[in-house]
Order: sequence, then C-alpha cells, then structure tokens
Amino acid sequence: MSSYAASFDDVLIAHERIAGRVHRTPVLTCGTLNELSGRSLFFKCENMQRVGAFKFRGATNAVLSLEDAIASRGVCTHSSGNHAQALALAARQRGIPAWIVMPTSAPEVKRRAVEGYGATIVPCEPTLEARETTCDGVINDTGATLVHPYDDPRVIAGQGTAARELIEEVGELDVIMAPVGGGGLMSGSCITTRAMLPDATLVGAEPTGADDAARSLAAGELVPQTGPDTICDGLLTSLGDLTWPILRDHLQQIITVDDSEVIDAMRLAWERMKIIIEPSSATALAAVLSGGFSSIVGERVGIIFTGGNVDLAHLPFN
Repeated sequence: MSSYAASFDDVLIAHERIAGRVHRTPVLTCGTLNELSGRSLFFKCENMQRVGAFKFRGATNAVLSLEDAIASRGVCTHSSGNHAQALALAARQRGIPAWIVMPTSAPEVKRRAVEGYGATIVPCEPTLEARETTCDGVINDTGATLVHPYDDPRVIAGQGTAARELIEEVGELDVIMAPVGGGGLMSGSCITTRAMLPDATLVGAEPTGADDAARSLAAGELVPQTGPDTICDGLLTSLGDLTWPILRDHLQQIITVDDSEVIDAMRLAWERMKIIIEPSSATALAAVLSGGFSSIVGERVGIIFTGGNVDLAHLPFN
C-alpha cells in the first residue's frame, strides 16, 4: 500500500477510467533538439491534449470518480487557466455545473475557453489567499465539490497516466522530466516512473522567478511560494501537502531556468518541431538545454510538454 496520496494502482485505475475521454497524445522527436542537447529527447505532447493541456487527465479522473449524488451539486476550483478549462470541460461532459475561481491576471485566451465550456467564472485578486478564500465561499454557497488543481489524489493519479503512455510508447528511458508548479504532474510522473522504470532519474524544471520547489528540495522542507515573477503563468503556485512528499522522495534535482531561456526554448519548439507550446511547458526543454543539465546522467530523456495555450495577442517573442 502506498504511503503517498496516490499509488501506481490508482494511476492504472485512472487510465482505464478516462480512456476514450482523453487523447492518447503523440510522442515526438526532433533531430535539431537532439543535437543541441547532446541527448535523445522524446516529447510527450500534452499540448495536443483536449483543452490544450495535461490537466484534462486529472480533472476528468476526479469528476468521473464522484458519486452521482455528490456530482450533481457540481464542482469548483481555483486556477489560472489550464486546470480551469480542464475541469470546465470534464464537468460539461458529465452534465454537472462547474464554478471556476480565476485571478484577474489570467490570460484572456484561457478565460474565454472556460466560458466556452459553460462554466461560471468567479473573479478574484491574483493571490493564492484570494483564490482559496473565494473558492471556499463558492463551495459554501453551492455545495460543490472542490477539485484542487494539484493537491488531490484523484488529480495526481490522472496526471500520472501521461508518463505511463510515454513509457509504454518509447520503452526504456534514463531520465523523465516535467515542469513543476503545484507538483501534480510531477508527482504522478514520479509514481508511474518508479513503478515502470525504477532506475530512471526524475528531474523537475522551474523558472527562477517561481522556484519554491527547488528551494524546498534544497532545504529538505516545504518552502512556500511568495511573490512569483515569471512569464510561466502556469507555474505560479506553491507545492501542496500531498505533492511535496512525493517530489521530496523521488526527484534527483530541480533545474531552474530564467524567462529568457524559457522564451528561447519555446521558440525552438515552435520553429523546429512546428508545434505550439506555452511558456510553462517550455521550462523542461529549457532545462535540458541549460548548463544545469550537464550533471544529469543518461542518454534517453523523456519530457512532458504540458500545454499549448498561448495568448497569441501577447507573444513573448517578435
């Protein structure tokens, strides 16, 4: 029995539960990026997932896990965008209401998408305290069930299905990497990788302007996120009580990259791979291309591209 919030058995159950509702996204390679990194890179393209992000996996698993009587009262969350869209669509598919607390700083493209999926947006100030307080108010008023963006066992298990598909498709990998925000995807990836590839190295990537996970790993204790400042709008949140122990026990390293490196990596993916990824998604590629990756041993590297929801009116490059 796993001592963590979710086990590999939970990932397997989630994978079966969400099958047919989520896309089995492709794994792509790129000769140019292999040359630049000096490794063989395999990209799990969750930017091609429904709603344009891996978040649809966890949200769908969470919504489908609810008993009918509870589900009928709806679901609620707070999110800057991708989880918001994911939960809105998952709720619509099940025919239940969804309330999404979104900070006023959330990209317009993500707000429009949430509205398009039929959810009710409740605006709040762009602070974690405001998000949580507003969400609590909605739940008290409606009886909706909270589906936390990452600190939820059902969400962690759902996110772990991406790594399972990656490993099933490409086989042995020496390293598996993903960006770290709240840690839901990385936690699920750790659980899956340890079960399927126990000798693989797990590495996270973070922007220097929101490096609470790197600081937590260095300190050996959870260090809250304060005043994040980065272009990576999906990585602004602190680790959670459920995700932190998993990352603490399984990650070898978290590599931090600055926003200029993120933008360069994002542009490389657009130009060389001909796919759209958002800044948060580009952090793992930026990390592999950085000097910080030189100490990581392994030729075959799996990278999860987390999302592709970019506000085309505000591109970070000319």
